[in-house]
Amino acid sequence: MTFQTKTAAGSLVAAAVIAAALPVLAQRAPAPDPVKLPPEVLSLACAPKLTFEAPPTPIRITGGQESLVRRSFAPGDLITINAGTDNGIDVGQEYYTRRAVPIERRPIGRDNPATIRTSSWIRIWAVDREMSLATITHACDSINLNDYLEPFVLPEEPAVSVIRARAQRGNYGRLMTGNDNRTIFSRGDYFLVDRGSDHGVSRGAQFVVYRDNLQPENFLFELGEAVAVEVAPEWSTLRITLSRDGFRAGDYVALRK
Repeated sequence: MTFQTKTAAGSLVAAAVIAAALPVLAQRAPAPDPVKLPPEVLSLACAPKLTFEAPPTPIRITGGQESLVRRSFAPGDLITINAGTDNGIDVGQEYYTRRAVPIERRPIGRDNPATIRTSSWIRIWAVDREMSLATITHACDSINLNDYLEPFVLPEEPAVSVIRARAQRGNYGRLMTGNDNRTIFSRGDYFLVDRGSDHGVSRGAQFVVYRDNLQPENFLFELGEAVAVEVAPEWSTLRITLSRDGFRAGDYVALRK
């Protein structure tokens, strides 16, 4: 197995990469450069998504460079990808690593959607025709064996209007879930709702979050506010901007429009 590398260390690094194929205790990746991005952008890159179908996973993390088999990885580890130059992979390319977490332990479908958890983004460090080695640029969570790859695109903060329109009453959506099926949230957290572009939602749209305490002849309790940071036809990812109490799955959301 011959890897191609593009580093300043030249032949020494190339020799180290080739040595990764030999039985050793561990092959450590070069120390990653600090990620010089605002915290809001870093958190946005790690925000959850939703899917009603199992995502295609042809390119995946298939192992690490240690003598023992590991199922999870962290910055400083070298990870193996089951694709190389034959698949268009090249040194320096960056990818998100993701995995689908269904609500229930059964096939993903419309009655059992899955949260897409972004575990990290990685940089390709060395390649051969059929496999690659990658370093971990930024970890959102533990990086797991069989996490799949998608091209890395740096997210942009949505533009939020200073105009605060009234919340639409009688057209409530519901708070669904968050990363890893999380159900309780506070300020700065991300969560998914069952309202998307099909319902008039766009990036930067503002929402008010309510709770029904199931008390007769009483108003809904206003918990706080959130803004849409990603929008699909049937769902959106929201970030909490104001919270008077913890949000939880099942709470109502109303679009300011």
